[in-house]
Amino acid sequence: MHEPDDTASDARWSELLTPQFSAATTTLCLGVALFAFNGFLVSTSLPTAVREIGGLKLISWAFTLYLVLSIVGGASGALLKGRLGPRRALVGAAIVFLAGTLIAAFASSMTEVLVGRALQGLGEGVIAAICYALIPDLFPSRLVAKVFGAEAVVWAIAAFGGPLVAGLLTETVSWRAAFLVNVPMALIFIALVFRIVPRSATEAAPLSVPFLRLGAIGGGIMLVALAGVMQTLTLEVLCVAGAAAVLIAVVAVDRRSRTPLFPSDAFALTSTVGIGLWIVLLMPVAQASTSVYLVMTLQNLWGYGPTMAGAFSASFAVAWSSIAILVANVQDQRRRAQMIRLGPALLVTGLAVLVLGFSADLPGVVLVGQMSIGAGFGVSWGFLSQSVMESARDGERDRASALLPTLQSAGYAIGAAVAGLVANAASYPQATSPEALRAATMTIFAVSTMIGLAAMVAGFALPLRRKTVFAADLS
Repeated sequence: MHEPDDTASDARWSELLTPQFSAATTTLCLGVALFAFNGFLVSTSLPTAVREIGGLKLISWAFTLYLVLSIVGGASGALLKGRLGPRRALVGAAIVFLAGTLIAAFASSMTEVLVGRALQGLGEGVIAAICYALIPDLFPSRLVAKVFGAEAVVWAIAAFGGPLVAGLLTETVSWRAAFLVNVPMALIFIALVFRIVPRSATEAAPLSVPFLRLGAIGGGIMLVALAGVMQTLTLEVLCVAGAAAVLIAVVAVDRRSRTPLFPSDAFALTSTVGIGLWIVLLMPVAQASTSVYLVMTLQNLWGYGPTMAGAFSASFAVAWSSIAILVANVQDQRRRAQMIRLGPALLVTGLAVLVLGFSADLPGVVLVGQMSIGAGFGVSWGFLSQSVMESARDGERDRASALLPTLQSAGYAIGAAVAGLVANAASYPQATSPEALRAATMTIFAVSTMIGLAAMVAGFALPLRRKTVFAADLS
């Protein structure tokens, strides 16, 4: 493991590609690529699969089960890393992901696809969580922001390359070929894990899995997902409220457990880790509405085709990765703190600009708003994640680090459900005129702006004091 160093100003991008760090950089970026590309590959090819094997009524569950199981897997990632060791945990998770990929790719029914997608989600959730937890293990503090910048580039490449590759393969070969793109990526990932990731576990205790809490987490996220398919507003509200109650109870019980899944100060309002995790949750909750409704509105309101509307949506990823690369060279701790606080502010500004753009019927303004949202994530996400990692209490850094991607996924799930609830309350599905559609869309993004304000307040409340010693680090 690496201790923090005093030569942060000497950090260079090229250092990630030196013999000392290149394999680790490739391994972690490939772990992110598995998650990123898989989502775009499946979303592009699955409609064709449904036309061949049937099961249209179950198509949404292919995404729901993946999301639920990925969050459950992510929640158990730190525990598995500590008890099995990072190498065995990652290889085991990759094998589960591979098995799910093969089952889905050779499926003859939608039921088999759902089984495969569930296994993919479980494996990828563990992979994402452990890859995050390994960042401070494999890289010195001065390079951590650059690692997050490199991962942002992977997401941007996946946003453009994933649908293109999946579309070409689906049209020229088969939808099954699009699924099978994951196979060589996963095999390369396993080979790199054997080369670079430490074998030993950090705890000698036997593996004890808190199935009840993990099941409750899955149940809570499932309630969130079910809210999106309820037929009445009352049932939607009950599902979201029930999910909130279950997840709050899980956090409360976890704090008293002998085998905790989360850091002891998770979501506390008095610590960097606690407040930082609130920001990690609230920013995706606020942004999720654009992922669900922006493309659809652009097509229905302004007549954009899928390509143009998709390009509008993808500008979010481009802005995120571009800004993440630009700010990764910032080493001054005070400026980094300012970047963390600037992120939610840009998110709120971008969402408000979306409302303005639709109100004024100006697509260019909408594009600026979408890019501002991406810039908000790009300017803050790496520094925010690093701050949470480095501020964790002794012995809790793995749990804090592994929770970051899991909480991000949970935020998107919750945000999508809340956006759906608002959309139904604003009669978005029933909007038949441009005026009605514009009004409903503005309502959705106005509510998202208010959620973003909570993240912005949390950003200014974040106590940013850099730890000078990693108590859990060993040279």
